[in-house]
Amino acid sequence: MREGAHPGRIAAYPAQNLSHEATRARWCPFRDGLRRRVGRKSTTREPIIQERVSPEPQSPHDDEPDAVRRTADVTESSRANRGWWDRNADDYQVEHGTFLGDDRFVWGPEGLDEVEAELLGPPEELKGREVLEIGAGAAQCSRWLAAQGARPVALDISHRQLQHALRIGGTFPLVCADAGALPFADASFDLACSAYGALPFVAEPVLVLKEVRRVLRPGGRFVFSVTHPIRWAFPDEPGPEGLTVSASYFDRTPYVEQDDSGRAVYVEHHRTIGDRVRDVVAAGFRLVDLVEPEWPAWNTSEWGGWSPLRGNLIPGSAIFVCVRD
Repeated sequence: MREGAHPGRIAAYPAQNLSHEATRARWCPFRDGLRRRVGRKSTTREPIIQERVSPEPQSPHDDEPDAVRRTADVTESSRANRGWWDRNADDYQVEHGTFLGDDRFVWGPEGLDEVEAELLGPPEELKGREVLEIGAGAAQCSRWLAAQGARPVALDISHRQLQHALRIGGTFPLVCADAGALPFADASFDLACSAYGALPFVAEPVLVLKEVRRVLRPGGRFVFSVTHPIRWAFPDEPGPEGLTVSASYFDRTPYVEQDDSGRAVYVEHHRTIGDRVRDVVAAGFRLVDLVEPEWPAWNTSEWGGWSPLRGNLIPGSAIFVCVRD
């Protein structure tokens, strides 16, 4: 669906039009220690959007960036990941769109579905609730929430990802913004959620968590999923080679892909389980549950480094259920 087919459906904050920068992060394309990859394209979901938007000029070597471990601050991380997701949104939706569905709420590659998990609460209690989805991508989770009678707002850093949300359709607002500076008034939402969105990619997660708490009403719940921190100690491979520890779990140095000039084009940040818990508490939330989904027998697919082999031995996702008292 071309840009402008649904005028007014994407709200950009601060004021900017659809061709300008956005902010986003959804499921990571999976760290492999050498090169970040989207993977081969599926033929089950075509076409996506005919017209590709390139937000920034690219160097001839951008297809093969150098993978390093180095520091990356808030600004560099946001700029790099906004550009990465804008460039790779089409491939991501082609490859993973069938698994994600158009209106399904999946918490991670294991396939844990909100229909069964009820981490936001029983579906019948979602009706009329105002919900913010952070790192929404093509807004599949928001579309499911709307079908339950909720009133979702889908926010993402990537303009291109939100174009896919336009393509699929829906009646809820889409917002281009950075999760660290949410463009909403205090106490605007009853619930917030993020399925692999934003938090793995930001340099200061407490800043994001404080923003989410600010826009939640008292008693509001925020549920977010991220790559399970233990995965950082293992190679990002789905087979037996991904079962041997190859790095320190305690090394928090960000994973950065950079171009020939040293400019970051992708950044991912590591937090240990303890770090995540402390971040939640420091932001003023109360942690009420930490879910580590087991790999289900029905899921025979591989997604980057996620696979039945690894999923039956070590956790792949961590889901934090937080309450704003």
